[in-house]
Amino acid sequence: MTKPPATPTAPSEEGLLSVAMVTLGCARNEVDSEELAGRLQAGGFRLVADPEDADTVVVNTCGFVEAAKKDSVDTLLEAADLKAAGKTQAVVAVGCMAERYGKDLAESLPEADAVLGFDDYPDIAARLKGILAGEQHHSHTPQDRRKLLAVSPTSRDASAISVPGVSDGSGSGDLLGMPFRARLDSGPMAPLKLASGCDRRCTFCAIPAFRGSFVSRRPSDVLNEARWLAANGAREVFLVSENNTSYGKDLGDIRLLETLLPEVAAIDGLEWVRVSYLQPAEMRPTLIDALASTPGVVPYFDLSFQHASATVLRRMKRFGDPESFLGLLDQVRAKAPEAGVRSNVIVGFPGETEEEFQTLCDFLEAARLDVTGVFGYSDEDGTEAAGFDASTKLHQDEIDERVAHLTALVEELTAQRAEERIGERVEVLVESLEDEDGDRAVVGRAAFQGPEVDGTTLVLDAPEGVKVGDMLTADVTGSEGVDLVAGFQAMRKETSR
Repeated sequence: MTKPPATPTAPSEEGLLSVAMVTLGCARNEVDSEELAGRLQAGGFRLVADPEDADTVVVNTCGFVEAAKKDSVDTLLEAADLKAAGKTQAVVAVGCMAERYGKDLAESLPEADAVLGFDDYPDIAARLKGILAGEQHHSHTPQDRRKLLAVSPTSRDASAISVPGVSDGSGSGDLLGMPFRARLDSGPMAPLKLASGCDRRCTFCAIPAFRGSFVSRRPSDVLNEARWLAANGAREVFLVSENNTSYGKDLGDIRLLETLLPEVAAIDGLEWVRVSYLQPAEMRPTLIDALASTPGVVPYFDLSFQHASATVLRRMKRFGDPESFLGLLDQVRAKAPEAGVRSNVIVGFPGETEEEFQTLCDFLEAARLDVTGVFGYSDEDGTEAAGFDASTKLHQDEIDERVAHLTALVEELTAQRAEERIGERVEVLVESLEDEDGDRAVVGRAAFQGPEVDGTTLVLDAPEGVKVGDMLTADVTGSEGVDLVAGFQAMRKETSR
């Protein structure tokens, strides 16, 4: 079981009920876990890092694809083993898988003491205290959360429902006077939610049904939380949601992100602002300009292509083709030649022909992406694609072969792209100081490397005194896969924006 980083415990907290948060899945889940941790602290719980030391283990599950669901179940079973050994008193499931399956998950996984949905989040401390007291929690019956809000984005009022990471239902912008969240990771990067939910109807994706319709946070809430994060050690904020290009549409201004970014980047203590998950079909010149040229905003484009064949994309209920995608990349690189670009693609979608698969391969060769995630298609409960004619579904062996082929191609292409970076001068945010064969290794990320999944930069010959969170200037001298090696040049001086 993955253990969360330690959170300092104040002496006054001794004797309180203890809880350990275990987070699976994406950065959005990390934000939700920290929100829950903040609510639990405010409700009289003491946060601990090790599940073995906790009265309650709360597993924030992921329900996106089959592999993630299996990982969530395995983690819950590991926590249940701790309970059987007398090391914890209760195991509770929260998060996307818990919301998506509710009582069905509870019935199939009796080892968990409770399965809590998003509507339980505002009262999470009371829920956990009741469970520890032996009360039985009746799990919710899953519903399509899109139906909880108006169809028209500008008519939506989310104040009366629970939207994790977006509002607490009070409209106060914080946790009823408490801090926005409790940081569970002391690193220099912190994810920050812009919005929750999605209005798109991609035929392969179940997220909108259990996350709900798209709801933007108010700019003032985003800014206040970004200031709080900067005051609590964050040097980089990573703006996340299911679809950042839609930010502001329900607030009456689809270009709100372009005006928000300079305000976030100007916050004292923040060095970088990074934006994730951009829909290619919703990209606009003003947003490209903002991402490419706003001081403090890194030129980083997380473009969700998913495929390149126009016919496959139409079956996905998405839009695009190789020409339009390559044109978008040309626009990005014309504004910021050093920009980082990553994407994810799905292989083996129902009906995918050899020609359509080759179109995807050819596109990726031409695109020169820094990182590409390759996923094999699988049916997901409740999605339109799951109900496609069985005759259109590819055999699993064929999907696996295509995944293997494209993964090998992508590894070669991204290694080549990293090699193209040799000779560049980069800024590096230091994330760890590691010992390798008795020597200190300074490891961080360049501006074009997103957290956790886009590779790292090893800085050689860094002076003593370098700390996690420092910004270094370095020259790229080598690469290994997507990871870079760079020679130290200077400590970056503080800048004012």
